[in-house]
Amino acid sequence: MIQLINRLCLKLLLNRILHGFGVPPKTLRRTAPIRGLVRETELSPRQLIYPMFVTEGKKVREHIDTMPGQFRLSTDELVRECEELYALGIGAVNLFGYSIEKDDQASKSYDSAGLVQRAVRAIKKAVPELCVQTDVALDPYTTHGHDGLVINGEIVNDESVEVLCKMALSHAEAGADWIAPSDMMDGRIGAIRNALDVQGFSHVGILAYSAKYASCFYGPFRGALQSAPKSGDKKTYQMDPANTREALREISLDLDEGADVVMIKPALTYLDVISRVRDTFDVPVAAYNVSGEYAMVVAAAEKGWLDRDRAMMEMLLSIRRAGADMILTYFAKDAAAYLRADYGSYT
Repeated sequence: MIQLINRLCLKLLLNRILHGFGVPPKTLRRTAPIRGLVRETELSPRQLIYPMFVTEGKKVREHIDTMPGQFRLSTDELVRECEELYALGIGAVNLFGYSIEKDDQASKSYDSAGLVQRAVRAIKKAVPELCVQTDVALDPYTTHGHDGLVINGEIVNDESVEVLCKMALSHAEAGADWIAPSDMMDGRIGAIRNALDVQGFSHVGILAYSAKYASCFYGPFRGALQSAPKSGDKKTYQMDPANTREALREISLDLDEGADVVMIKPALTYLDVISRVRDTFDVPVAAYNVSGEYAMVVAAAEKGWLDRDRAMMEMLLSIRRAGADMILTYFAKDAAAYLRADYGSYT
């Protein structure tokens, strides 16, 4: 017996010599409260932004086939949803609209009586403390479905930026807190910042889609807005998925032009980019947990292949762990309710 005890003691001593005399990792995993005390990454409803789709009509709550659990909402339903989100602790929404009347110049994108503009006014009246962000891109308003104007078969940059500035101003005039240009035209952040400042909207922030990749994971979203390009693709202005150094250059340019927050989109397949941006720039970093990432989890959960809530939380934590300060996600409402109900269950 003494020999056995001596061998065990020797084994423990050798283990400590090899691995150090600190606290064994398992000691810090023993109970939920202990795991909570040493948790390195936190997730809070305050860090979530809910992307929302607004549509015409009243009492409209139209299910989006490509994104189970998501809806196109009329303004009255949108306001009701925003009140619930704010009660859950979610501090921001990001609005996506469209126009039934489309043309080559996206002229309805900056209509002061447009769908998004009316929605912003209604939300700010009902929930004034909620941070309302608006998407600025031309694809839901053009006949061709591109984020910029098309002339002679080419997406033209400077002409597109002029329209984007008008669109951004119309959103600011309606009461938007942040403008979120997602178009990826060169120089649009500086032009929008200048336009806002000149018109007295220096308090309106810019959430720049700085590193937006040409990704297949946007498919369900384009179905929601019916904004897929009618011809060609978006590879001439969205980023090559193979590149990370280019993302740093894009972000540096946007910051120089006046961006307040920079974003990486998509999130899950670009965690390395998020991490590198976090290490390089001391500015707020957002990441977009896009429709395809959302749809994968929902579809797998419907098949019984994944636990939906655990997959949702693990995905969002991975984005936070990579370095994102805030996450745009279609899981925002569900995640906030989950965190509010029983945060400890995920430990």
